[in-house]
Amino acid sequence: MAVLYAELARNSLDALPLDRAVLAAFADLARTSAGHVAELGCGPGYLTAHLRDLGLDVFGVDLSPVMIDLAREAYPDLRFEVGSMDALDLPDGKLNGIVSWYSVIHAPPQDVPSYLAEFRRVLAPGGHLLLGFFESEGEPVTAFDHKVTTAYRWPIDELAGLAGEAGFIEVGRMLREPGEDERFRRGHLLMRLGK
Repeated sequence: MAVLYAELARNSLDALPLDRAVLAAFADLARTSAGHVAELGCGPGYLTAHLRDLGLDVFGVDLSPVMIDLAREAYPDLRFEVGSMDALDLPDGKLNGIVSWYSVIHAPPQDVPSYLAEFRRVLAPGGHLLLGFFESEGEPVTAFDHKVTTAYRWPIDELAGLAGEAGFIEVGRMLREPGEDERFRRGHLLMRLGK
């Protein structure tokens, strides 16, 4: 499944101008201070490479050794590590930015606060977080069958509220309707860690 996903995802941003715009806004904010950016749940690395192309000092982390191998093979000039988003092997305040692009969707809802707490721990004060997720379109948190494992669609206000409880301040949000080959509305939350 990892090899197939890597092939499908490689050029997926090409047809998504709104998603690219959110990523560009994140990159502009993350570049305001020196420091590393991590893509957590990086999969095969295509988004990590995109963030690098936007001028960020970025590396990727993923739980799947197979995905990390694919990322390293496709982008040998970038750093990729096997690791878990809720137990990062990083010192406190090390990062200037975090992107969790459709990766926290696989965490059971009751575990999401611990992920956000870990993001807060490794971000420097004032650092930025970008969450990409499937939005639940007015429904409560909803599980759905994802090709990898169970995933969850979130009400954007509820996810923003959890991030706020973890110490993040909302900078902006974007919702977009599903594209031709997509099932669900997409949500994007851009947050800043309070100082």
